[in-house]
Amino acid sequence: MSVRLDKWLQVARVFKTRTQATKACELSRVRVNGVAVKPQRLLQLGDRVEIEVVPDWTRTLVVRELAERPLPKAEAPRVYEDLSPPRPPRDALERLIRRPLVTREAGAGRPTKKERREMDDFWDGLTGE
Repeated sequence: MSVRLDKWLQVARVFKTRTQATKACELSRVRVNGVAVKPQRLLQLGDRVEIEVVPDWTRTLVVRELAERPLPKAEAPRVYEDLSPPRPPRDALERLIRRPLVTREAGAGRPTKKERREMDDFWDGLTGE
């Protein structure tokens, strides 16, 4: 028996959806036995799957069970053996960079002309113009 790589990645809950798994394969972020593969690659028992989750951390999984149907979250780890190193801690500066600079309430849309003028006045006051 064999299972498509993208299906297995979803069953193992590495990716939330099969579409995300397919995209990761197409971007060469997934390797099987050291070779970048396409999402339709058929997996066999014992294959070593390496997934580049973030630039400095690669998850390494060994296929222990081939399943085509999604499993409950508690049962998902039984389909693989995890050989990954621990995930590196996130840098505080990186978290600040990823945070949106300006937050607006959902549905607020673009600022009005009056709001833009108020923002311009505020920035002009800070810069001394």
